[in-house]
Amino acid sequence: MSYNNLIVNTIRPRIRELKISLHLLNRNYLTRFALLIVGLLVAIALLAPLIVPYPEQIMNENNPEEKLMAPSAEHLFGTDELGRDIFSRVLYGTRISMRTALLAVGLAIIIGVPLGAIAGASGGIVDELLMRFTDLFLSFPPLLLAITIAAFMGPNLTNAMIAIAITWWPWYARLMRGQAVSIKERPFVKAAEAIGTPHIKIVFMHIIPNCISPIIVQASMDIGGVILTIASLSFLGLGAQPPLPEWGLMISTSRTYFMNAWWYSVFPGLFIFMTVLVFNLLGDGLREVLDPKTRKL
Repeated sequence: MSYNNLIVNTIRPRIRELKISLHLLNRNYLTRFALLIVGLLVAIALLAPLIVPYPEQIMNENNPEEKLMAPSAEHLFGTDELGRDIFSRVLYGTRISMRTALLAVGLAIIIGVPLGAIAGASGGIVDELLMRFTDLFLSFPPLLLAITIAAFMGPNLTNAMIAIAITWWPWYARLMRGQAVSIKERPFVKAAEAIGTPHIKIVFMHIIPNCISPIIVQASMDIGGVILTIASLSFLGLGAQPPLPEWGLMISTSRTYFMNAWWYSVFPGLFIFMTVLVFNLLGDGLREVLDPKTRKL
């Protein structure tokens, strides 16, 4: 067989698999809707400084003469206690929440996936030690642990992101360990062991790449939960600090004005609700496509 034919025979099944996956994603209306909204949120996050109507009001500029104005054509979501445009601040808050959530989930994956793969592939005392260490973190309620870590490190958005990553990594370690225990018995892993491939190379070159689908599904569902946790920490004063327009911080600040300015808390809350919902829908759709047990052609 020529080299070109080998390349074609290798790529062709992957192209067919991609077409099937896209077909399944497109067939599910809820997943299609979730993808559309997630794409819109990503676009808002990337372009927020350019598309907000009042970029100068995102942070510190005060307009006392326009404070707590109701929604109108000039201010779609109304204004806050300093006269700042809430629509501009909520849109910019998308950038903050999305970036922080992606970094927190990414850091959790970087910590949890290698540890879980090493534990599952090694077995024995290594598996026991790593999993008992993981169980130590899993024994605490996630939000309570994140609050404790964030309070210890100090109240700011970066520390909140690190606290969430430390809270979230054990779930990826557990998920990866279960996958690795199954994958390590496959013939291609046994063949790699038979020819003397180093154990760590088998873990990172053979086991982890073949367990990536459930990690993608879990990450897509976790982003919504992480955004909600970020908002919770900011609401408690342990996350974003003024004047950052983070959704949870805006809701925390708006409590004082809720009876007279309902819009101040409602619109950031709606964005949190919508974002968590669409990421959960997207995660369900990806699981249906990537999980062979639930995949239906």
